[in-house]
Amino acid sequence: MTRGAKSAPASLTETSVSPVAASHITVLLHEAVDALNVQADGVYVDGTFGRGGHSRLILSKLGSKGRLIGLDRDLAAVAHGQTIADARFTMVHAHFSAMATVLAELGVQAVDGILLDLGISSPQIDEGVRGFSFRFDGPLDMRMDQSRGKTAAEWLATMSEKQLGEVIRDYGEERFAKQVARAIVKEREDGHAITTTGQLAKIVAGAIPKNEPGQNPATRTFQALRIFVNQELEELSLVLPGCLQLLRPQGRLAVISFHSLEDRIVKRFIQSEVDRDNLPAGLPVRAKDLPQPRLLAVGKAVKPGKAEVAANVRSRSAVLRVAERTQVQ
Repeated sequence: MTRGAKSAPASLTETSVSPVAASHITVLLHEAVDALNVQADGVYVDGTFGRGGHSRLILSKLGSKGRLIGLDRDLAAVAHGQTIADARFTMVHAHFSAMATVLAELGVQAVDGILLDLGISSPQIDEGVRGFSFRFDGPLDMRMDQSRGKTAAEWLATMSEKQLGEVIRDYGEERFAKQVARAIVKEREDGHAITTTGQLAKIVAGAIPKNEPGQNPATRTFQALRIFVNQELEELSLVLPGCLQLLRPQGRLAVISFHSLEDRIVKRFIQSEVDRDNLPAGLPVRAKDLPQPRLLAVGKAVKPGKAEVAANVRSRSAVLRVAERTQVQ
């Protein structure tokens, strides 16, 4: 795997980030928040709070009547969000696919902007106990929401070779998916439970006959398992239509993706709402009678500049897409 206005109290500006938040560099910070066109008295949702970089900047642009709701499935992120003492801000432990339900429970029926910063955060990668990275030998967990669901180790213990190969192929775009799946199942059948990131990385390295220069051979397999364990693509496909229904006219949706599978879903969703003419070709229909767009794409896809990539190499694959809600229902 993510806003004119009065100034917020100085304690909430981006210049006063806590040490915990400072360890995480927010990607496309200003580009994403500027894209939301934050109004002082607007209501906004940060569907992927993380360490609060985007949220803090949104709060700095809101007036006293503005409101921001932060969501995150990660318990550590939620704990961090709960340290923000601001009456305009509400932190909720929830998957963003449950956004409509969460907002309804808070008495919010419509919003002026939604931000989704997809993928995995630096703190999740850098904490070996979370099991996301092959750089640290830790428990093979990979759950973004530590309160529910099976761990990656539990999935590996039960998945068939065919299912595992399909996951690694489809979510990791790994061309040696069959070989990797076969090696994992063989290890399991030999009586060796795969419970740590180090074990899995070693198995994958031994199964891939040709490595890509500059990339650990386990990269694609780890990505695939993480996406599968957290149902990331399914969550994204569920939340986008919900965002459309929640946005007020002229409300903005800003989505930052980090790999082609996510970006493809976002791009196709926006395009499907921009171009709703799905009538048979050649059918005589007046232009005014054609289905009108419910979203308008705002500008072109935005990528980090050279300076940002140099300062934070993890930002290099980020893509920001923005759309605005129209009056059409």
